[in-house]
Amino acid sequence: MKFTKYILFLAVLWALHACSLSKNLSEGEYVLNKNELEGVELANEEELENLLLQEPNTKIPLTNSSLGVTIYRFGRLFYDSANVNRKLKTTRTELDSIKFLLEDNADNRKLQKKRGKLESKVESLEEMAEYGNLVMRTGNPVTILDSTKVERSATELDNYLYNKGFLDAEVDYEVQVKKQKANVSYKITERAPYLLDSIYTKSDNENILQLLEKHQEDTYLHRGDLYEQNNFIQERNRLEEMLKNNGYFMFTKSFIDYNLFYDTTTKKINVEQRILKPSFSEKHQIYTIDSIRFKVSPPSDDFIDEKVEREYRAIDFSFYRDRFSAKLLSSRIFFDEGGTYHRDDIIETQKQLSNLDLFRYINISFDTLGTSLRANITTQPNQKYQLTNQLGLSITEQLPGPFFSTVLRNRNFFRGGEILEFSFRAGYEGVASATDQGVYQSKEFGTSASVIFPRFLIPFYDRSLQKFGRYNPNTRTQFGFNYTNRPEYTRTGINALLAYNWATRNNRQQFTVNLADINYVRTPKLTEDFLQVLSDLQDQGNNLLWSFLPSLVSSVSAQSIINFNKYGDFNSNKSALLRLFVESGGTTLNFFGVPDNSEVTDYANFQWLKLQADFRRYLPISSKQTFAYRFNFGIAQPYGISTGILPYEKYFFAGGGTSIRAWQARRLGPGSYLPEIGDRGRYDYGFEQPAEMIIETMLEYRRKLYGYFDMAVFVDAGNSWMIGVDTSRPGSDFRFDRFYKEIAIGTGLGLRMDFNFLVIRLDLATKAVDPSMPEGERWVLDNISFNQLFGLKGQSVLNFGIGYPF
Repeated sequence: MKFTKYILFLAVLWALHACSLSKNLSEGEYVLNKNELEGVELANEEELENLLLQEPNTKIPLTNSSLGVTIYRFGRLFYDSANVNRKLKTTRTELDSIKFLLEDNADNRKLQKKRGKLESKVESLEEMAEYGNLVMRTGNPVTILDSTKVERSATELDNYLYNKGFLDAEVDYEVQVKKQKANVSYKITERAPYLLDSIYTKSDNENILQLLEKHQEDTYLHRGDLYEQNNFIQERNRLEEMLKNNGYFMFTKSFIDYNLFYDTTTKKINVEQRILKPSFSEKHQIYTIDSIRFKVSPPSDDFIDEKVEREYRAIDFSFYRDRFSAKLLSSRIFFDEGGTYHRDDIIETQKQLSNLDLFRYINISFDTLGTSLRANITTQPNQKYQLTNQLGLSITEQLPGPFFSTVLRNRNFFRGGEILEFSFRAGYEGVASATDQGVYQSKEFGTSASVIFPRFLIPFYDRSLQKFGRYNPNTRTQFGFNYTNRPEYTRTGINALLAYNWATRNNRQQFTVNLADINYVRTPKLTEDFLQVLSDLQDQGNNLLWSFLPSLVSSVSAQSIINFNKYGDFNSNKSALLRLFVESGGTTLNFFGVPDNSEVTDYANFQWLKLQADFRRYLPISSKQTFAYRFNFGIAQPYGISTGILPYEKYFFAGGGTSIRAWQARRLGPGSYLPEIGDRGRYDYGFEQPAEMIIETMLEYRRKLYGYFDMAVFVDAGNSWMIGVDTSRPGSDFRFDRFYKEIAIGTGLGLRMDFNFLVIRLDLATKAVDPSMPEGERWVLDNISFNQLFGLKGQSVLNFGIGYPF
């Protein structure tokens, strides 16, 4: 045994030596071992580090090896650069020939499709030629010291410091080499930075001066601030945008000039902001819209002789065929004849016309005559029919399952911008069984037909189109069928939906109102084991069985999503998202004499109220480190004829890859209830745990590693509860005097592979506080030891997912 361990130790040492960063270096080459910044006191050290053009490889502690370099070298074994370049040259030649053929056959769809494929292939080969194959791009090559990049880095540091107000700063560097390793020290002498003192504007145009004074609170230049060149760039952009939004069509930031007067003794700068006169007139003029023309060009020359002209809302429309609604299009044009030019209105017009999904492009240009503008809106219709197919994997509970979906769209169906949409989706999903531990395959498919109207369908209110056009309104009517075959039951549903959607500018706030959401649900098949589970619950006073009876489930709901600073773009600054949802189910049953559910009923009716608030926050610490957290609260309360039971889909469930990750999906809680345990260990929970209330929060520390790899450390806390006493599940009810003692806590590590278009996530989570244990025994993290690295069987859960958990 000792001999085997010795051999294994030698093998590890050999592997580490074989992967040494300094292996196979030529004479005079050195591995960059470390970068150091010396003398940084006031400047942002992290931003300075990001300017360095070379970064040392991330090394395995106590070794001279790197996992990223090892992966790169492994990928290089299968990489033939000559072959890649040969393929790239051949593909480019083929692409050029296809483009040449398209010059005379622009509408040939077969050639267009082939061009798209070749362009994608060229892009892929270009990336491979520059960065290597996929395995090489997953890792990274050894960073060899490049003296020219060191010198350029020093120049970048010097420029950065100057642009940040350290006008007298100096940067030098020193390279120390030892045993084929190089340490680079950048020596920075900051000296005192310069501050802005007086700031004044000079212009002969009184109207512009008044506008600048009116919007002075938005300025990026403040007395006492550090001199930062970026602030001057932002101020010029702000002034250009502000003036263009107040009629100054011809104004550009080139008319804004700054004179800076330096006081080297006090380190102060006096700023003179000058608005220069235009060369084409005596002063900057305000422009007005003289006329508006909207032209829908034909998709090809076949329709060149056909033309339909009409006028609506003082807009001259020209269509190649009578297939478009002038009334609809005018509702998405936010500037009027005789009105002052505002650039934001032009951008919003272009955006809202694009949202109609009727046109391939939207081009807005202007002809000038004096201070008058003639607006020309030119478009070309999109394809009448569009078929979209998608094949992929969905991750529900640790196990990926394939799915296929297809959507057929018929644009401008009623010639009023409507879209007729048929969709179909089928797939397998990983679902934990309700009667046995483990992950099973659930078959599911659904189909639906929808008509999407680009307006609010409001009876007897014709003005709604013009009044609400800027909010990108649409009304969706939908009829569909769903089928689910799980190991425990088969469930079918027919649904109908009438929904209103709209959004504010920049999609900062999005709203949905489901005015009618009607579902007829049947469960034609229940396995004997699952039926026994439900029957046992019923004997204990829990009528969950009624959720599986045939039922007509109707509801009215509303949802608002507020997106602060583009949440979801995790390469941007700090951002947040708040989702609010409210639902009233079975509301109309209040007006009819419908009998209550009873133990002998064959048909179930439900009434309920549901509320949910989901808040998410993203806080970058640096370019490589971020904090993210989520708080989710939900409550659903049955009332009236429901006699304490909700439709099964309306319950809350805690646990899973996007919830408390240390528990298997839908298995946590409720409260301190101890679920029925199987014969495979303490955490062999038998079935899902529906609840009427949920509180959960998740905190993650995310850090970039190398290549496509990121890591995360996370803590999840929360639980679910019943609102009233459930005699079949002791301890499941929410009580103010004990709920805080029933908060489950899980913690763990995550590995993410971020390919930009796809994020693959592995989260290993361990139970730390288990509320189902007796008080005083709920801390279970101490079950983990060298002998039991993952604690008791089932205490640690590996979650496999696509995308970030929140």
